[in-house]
Amino acid sequence: MLQNVSKSQVLERLRFENSWWVNGHIEEDYLQMSRRLYFELFKPLAMDTDVRRALVLMGPRRVGKTVMLFHLVEELILKGVNPQKIIFITIENPIYINRGLEQLFEYAKEAVGSDDANGWYVLYDEIQYCKDWEVHLKTLVDTHRQCKFIASGSAAAALKYKSQESGAGRFTDFLLPPLTFHEYISLKGLDAIIKPIDINWQGNSATFYTSTHIDQLNKHFIDYINFGGYPEVIFSEKIQANPGRFIRQDIVDKVLLRDLPSLYGISDVQELNALFTYIAYNTANEFSYEALSTSSGVPKNTLKKYIDYLEAAFLIKQVRRIDQSGKRFQRDNYFKLYLTNPSLRSALFAPLTATDDLIGAMVETAIFDQWMHREQFTPWYARWSKGEVDMVGLDDKTLKPQWALEIKWSNRYVENPKELKSLIPFCLENDLDAAFVTTIDKESKQVYKGVHLQFMPAAAYAYTVGKNTLESKMKK
Repeated sequence: MLQNVSKSQVLERLRFENSWWVNGHIEEDYLQMSRRLYFELFKPLAMDTDVRRALVLMGPRRVGKTVMLFHLVEELILKGVNPQKIIFITIENPIYINRGLEQLFEYAKEAVGSDDANGWYVLYDEIQYCKDWEVHLKTLVDTHRQCKFIASGSAAAALKYKSQESGAGRFTDFLLPPLTFHEYISLKGLDAIIKPIDINWQGNSATFYTSTHIDQLNKHFIDYINFGGYPEVIFSEKIQANPGRFIRQDIVDKVLLRDLPSLYGISDVQELNALFTYIAYNTANEFSYEALSTSSGVPKNTLKKYIDYLEAAFLIKQVRRIDQSGKRFQRDNYFKLYLTNPSLRSALFAPLTATDDLIGAMVETAIFDQWMHREQFTPWYARWSKGEVDMVGLDDKTLKPQWALEIKWSNRYVENPKELKSLIPFCLENDLDAAFVTTIDKESKQVYKGVHLQFMPAAAYAYTVGKNTLESKMKK
């Protein structure tokens, strides 16, 4: 006769997962792991008990969500919270199957030997594996007013969709993105090679960052492009030797095959997988639904659904086009697609070197990815019959170009700014008196046709955007 998992087995598993009930701290291996810099943004939201809302930590697989939850447990204990009032439950564990969030909460209280109804911190990891989790979580928030509920999940598309649909007014979303280049440098303990510099930008003094050892910074920038999106990978030579096994099987395939693509009406996951592989190979290129449909054989309406899912799953980012005068097109037929994490490409195909023909597109992808951490910022690119500018920032009110960036993995434009045959006309037509141009390792200021050109190594620029983004979030 088949046996069901008994209640006593569930209680024993809960005691095993919550070792701090006995010894007062998390396990040593989690203690030794470096905290992501985004933890300082997450912590005050997780500790806020004044506002009656659950916190939903979402993000791609393997970016450090579970580790962040364990670091939160340790921080709560250090702040004086009774360790026996902190509950951690890994929902995807088969032993919890067919048990709702409320029942697991009650079991956990029984396992720790308490019937107190108030003052609990309850952490549900991988919550998407609980059916109708959003309904259960909302009920918990409404019922247990003196408890804090925190959930995490890797099915970003499904989580965000259900959080917005069912958790309005009850959930706070926190998106943990892949590592920025700034975080990568910090986790690797390389802050000593970074130095701040002041640049006069649009009439104001702005803080940027460069390196005392630009060759070393570039080496790490290439490593970041190939392996740097995941904390676990940057410290493991074994994983770097075979990134396909770790990233493709454990991250890409699970998102494409397991993380509820059916929520978006997707039934042919193999077709979705093939499309994502095609986009990954051509990241930073311009696409159209017509061209994609022709090359893939997928109908245009289906393509839009696929791209919406891939974007919601935080695998790609779609960037829209403006023309030479900074205006949007009435028919939005063309757009660019970028991987949200450049190291996805090396896992699907092969790592790149600094001299590879395709490295320029990956440098562009990496820089766009630093900007994508700014939720309130929308990047654009300009393209017209005779030219293209890689990134443009539009004024929020006037929707006119405010600044322009040309992403190059080359030093030749420092001595030959006249070769910037798209950037200069774009600046002149839109009354921009300054623009940024990235290089391999050269820093310089040039003036050409009245346009002040600030040349800066691509790695230094990527670091600057990531660091300034995090600091601006800290201030808020």
